[in-house]
Amino acid sequence: MASKGKRPGTAKGKKGPTVGSGGQRRKALEGKGPTPKAEDRKGHKAFKGNKPEKSTTRKGEFLAPTARTAGVAGARRTNTKGVSKAADSGEVLSGRNSVLEALRAKVPATALYISNRIEMDERTKETLQLANARQIPINEITKPEIDRLTGFDAVHQGIALSVPAYQYQHPVDLLDKVLSRGQKPLFVALDGITDPRNLGAIIRSVAAFGGQGVILPQRRSTGVTAAAWKTSAGAAARIPVALAANLTATIKEYKKKGVFVVGLDGDGDMNLQNFTLGREPLLIVVGSEGKGLSRLVTENCDAIVSIPISGITESLNAGIAASVTLYEVSKLRSKN
Repeated sequence: MASKGKRPGTAKGKKGPTVGSGGQRRKALEGKGPTPKAEDRKGHKAFKGNKPEKSTTRKGEFLAPTARTAGVAGARRTNTKGVSKAADSGEVLSGRNSVLEALRAKVPATALYISNRIEMDERTKETLQLANARQIPINEITKPEIDRLTGFDAVHQGIALSVPAYQYQHPVDLLDKVLSRGQKPLFVALDGITDPRNLGAIIRSVAAFGGQGVILPQRRSTGVTAAAWKTSAGAAARIPVALAANLTATIKEYKKKGVFVVGLDGDGDMNLQNFTLGREPLLIVVGSEGKGLSRLVTENCDAIVSIPISGITESLNAGIAASVTLYEVSKLRSKN
């Protein structure tokens, strides 16, 4: 019979100690971390695992002769999957002239991308022939895919070329090669130029006016990127570019080997019209538009030259300034 004041089925006496979980639920409370990506989750339709992507074509398959590829014998077609990753392994050149000049100069290339609706012309046909002769994979993709590959603001003209990272030379080795060939050195060094289009324009001018190379500092400078390749219109394939760990030290080494160093600055003490050092072995140093030449570089130049301009324009673009100076040097040397 139940005790007085107690409900039937209740425990008698005081409540005893409660048995804990002993930490068995601690891991459950910690959670499982962020949700994995779809391609990493088993059971998801996007899961890839370790299986390679299936190719839509067999190795060595050739494009059928169509209106686009008429007259281009042996143009190979390769798998077009993974196009978005092409730029990660190096640089991507775009435009018919840039791509064709790079292939003519035998620039190392990993893949050629061509729009499936490209209008064929002589440049495109020669590009396909050169790529096929060098066994460079030719990928036929859509225009939006080329847009993503080259950047949506690039004018690719339906064609792009993937190239590995640029191989720079040592500046002193570059000078020694020119001297060993009995040539008169003419180089351009860039001090603080960060726009790759300026670099491309300068490389093009160096090639046009008989220069043998361009020198870049390792820090605070642009490099030979796809934008520089495109602006150079293929000249980057013919003009070597050297990378200097210390531009001031490189200038001193060049001076020891008999090279005159001339800096370009709007406040220079010598007018380009009165410039006579162009007949000598020469290194022209171009500074940035905003800051100009750095102090140490200025102190180690043999002369600082200014380009006379009208009052309408305050300063010249670095690429234009280099081009004008190189033209004056070429005129002086042609008179000799």
